[in-house]
Amino acid sequence: MSSILCTLTRNLRNLELECNINNLKCLVISRRYKCRDIELPSNVGPKAAKFRRIVHYPEEYTVKPLNVTNLGGRDPKTGRLVVKGIGGGIKRKYHWIEWKRVGPKDDVPPLAERVIDIMIDYCRTSYIALVAGGDKMKYYLATENMKPGDIIYTSQYIPRIPVAAKEGDAYPLGALAVGTLVHNVEKYAGKGGFYVHAAGSSATISRKVGDRVIVQLPSKLEVSLPQECMATVGRLSNVEHEKTPVGSAQKMREMGNRPRSGLWQRKDGRHGRKIRPPPPLKEINPQTDFVKPEELKLTLNCDMYYTTKLW
Repeated sequence: MSSILCTLTRNLRNLELECNINNLKCLVISRRYKCRDIELPSNVGPKAAKFRRIVHYPEEYTVKPLNVTNLGGRDPKTGRLVVKGIGGGIKRKYHWIEWKRVGPKDDVPPLAERVIDIMIDYCRTSYIALVAGGDKMKYYLATENMKPGDIIYTSQYIPRIPVAAKEGDAYPLGALAVGTLVHNVEKYAGKGGFYVHAAGSSATISRKVGDRVIVQLPSKLEVSLPQECMATVGRLSNVEHEKTPVGSAQKMREMGNRPRSGLWQRKDGRHGRKIRPPPPLKEINPQTDFVKPEELKLTLNCDMYYTTKLW
């Protein structure tokens, strides 16, 4: 019905009528309904984060903080409000994370890199590590016990015996032992880390079946991945993030989260939780002796009740 109205409105928008009123020629143009057809964005739920900010990436990788454009929950093309509860906040710079760990694919010494600094990135929950190797500097996700001055290694070779990796090292899943905690796990080999980016989270290598590796994600979901997929060893940093309270409503606004509408309340209202008194105490005692119910014998004969007229 709405599409039909929009079509009619679009046709009436350019309608020009000429009428004679007291020999006066006038031009009538319909401008009552000013609307246009706009397609709603798809996949709003799982991809709601794309309506928070737009990051302006340069052509080449850089460690320089990138400029962002806050969207406030609006679609960048149409300007329509798509996601509620987003807006305001302190405007932060964005640090470009290098999701791909590239190393030698042959049986040679792995690539060594040094951790320069551990930093806070306000656009994500875990800490980030500024790493230098050769003539390049990159940002990686920092592990729980990573500190400046550490040497981390990267290799894409899968040996016959699992390697003894430490925190921050990146190896293929087939090169790591069963039970190893990993993060930044690739879904497709060579495409960059896809799983486990949140603070304090980690996945576990549960078992190996042929050339496939079964990884248990933090949600307890198990995925079967090729053994060539890269993963970083260790648990992610900022472990106390989940247990740290926000503290105040002003802090929530600084984070870029707007308050809820207030129409829905948890403890009252039509859809809210009701506060009711608890049920009375029910005392349950073990059964002692089984008492057989008494049998009753009916002596009144009612066979002729409906066939004989009694009045």
